[in-house]
Amino acid sequence: MSDSEDDSSSTADWPVTEEWLQAVLKKHHAHLPDPAAITVLDFTVKPGCETGESVLSDILAVAVKYKLPKNQVDEDEENHSLSFIVKLLPQDPFSRFFVTEAQFDLREIKFYTQVIPDLESFKSQHLPPDEDFPLPIPKCYYAHYSPGSTEPDAVPPESVLVLENIKPDGFVSVDFSRGLTHKQTIAAIQSIAKMHSLSLSFKIKEGKVITERYPFLFQTTRASDSYQQLVERGLPQLTEFLEKKPEMGSILEALNCLRSNTKGVIENLLKPEEPMALITHTDFWCNNLMFKEIEETTTCCILDWQMVTYSRPTNDVALLLISSVPADLRREFTDSLLDIYWETLTRSCQKLNLNIEEELGYDRNKLGSDYKRSQLLALLLCIGSVDVALGDSNTEERLLQLLNDLNEEGLLKINVAQEEA
Repeated sequence: MSDSEDDSSSTADWPVTEEWLQAVLKKHHAHLPDPAAITVLDFTVKPGCETGESVLSDILAVAVKYKLPKNQVDEDEENHSLSFIVKLLPQDPFSRFFVTEAQFDLREIKFYTQVIPDLESFKSQHLPPDEDFPLPIPKCYYAHYSPGSTEPDAVPPESVLVLENIKPDGFVSVDFSRGLTHKQTIAAIQSIAKMHSLSLSFKIKEGKVITERYPFLFQTTRASDSYQQLVERGLPQLTEFLEKKPEMGSILEALNCLRSNTKGVIENLLKPEEPMALITHTDFWCNNLMFKEIEETTTCCILDWQMVTYSRPTNDVALLLISSVPADLRREFTDSLLDIYWETLTRSCQKLNLNIEEELGYDRNKLGSDYKRSQLLALLLCIGSVDVALGDSNTEERLLQLLNDLNEEGLLKINVAQEEA
């Protein structure tokens, strides 16, 4: 989420004005004969999340009431309201530079304005009209990007992404300390499987070279450098934590041996492996998910696509289970969750006329092998953000159990040479 201002912040720092809202609504209602005739009646602006939840965006929650011309809509639909989230560049100069230099903002904007329209078009061409296949992401209402300039009269970069606010529809976030429930984990697995199936089918059936069509995706080398920097920042914190627990001595020793190889391991595991390489979220953990529960049905919506990458699908699955699922659930249900992922992926691809086993020679056993390898990448990414887990007894215990489990499986002894073999 973001480093948005708290409730006491001045709205003078926020770009939301009546004129700006009209531009957003005009884009949203571009199908109408005269969208410029929209009249804004009232609007409110407030922080979209708690202070300090992320450094990648400042987020505002906006609610607007507006009026459409009578001759363009039915009379009883003349007045409308809309709730949305506005994602802006961070106001903090350091965070702003970090985001723009790594193009996190541009990557998410292009995901919504280029990747998603292509996938929606592909889906509409390959699915029967009565087939329901909604994407588990918020709708995009508006996007604007300007890189700025470095001339003497420098113009600062500008980045705006306006997305559907799904909270009024009943979606809620999850407490990381508590972790996901079994139902929530299943819903998340099914949601990412649907996204994976769509980009995989698009690549195969349309003959698209994804990295050429979408050069803005987080490239393997650059992503590896970024994640390695995070790991180097997180390892000393994890080491200090483990040094206070004598029973974790062997694990600490294994992590220290792994340390010199982490960059190679990260790059190798992020590297797309055909034929199953596809568009991955690559930051797929519970803080980037929201859930809606109605009776026995749990629905998951996936947020924050700033790190979208062309990589291995099991990287997303592993990061979710490693980071966000309590140890008892992870131990008991990993195999069945992989079954659910595989069933959702293959069934969704079949709807899009792709048979993974017959056409790609890939099966459930290979998925299991890839998942085991992706666990190490997931662990390293968690180490890069270990400060999120430290300081809370629940998440600290979940981390210790994870390290013990992976060590018992021998994953902490994997090195670059073994991976490349």
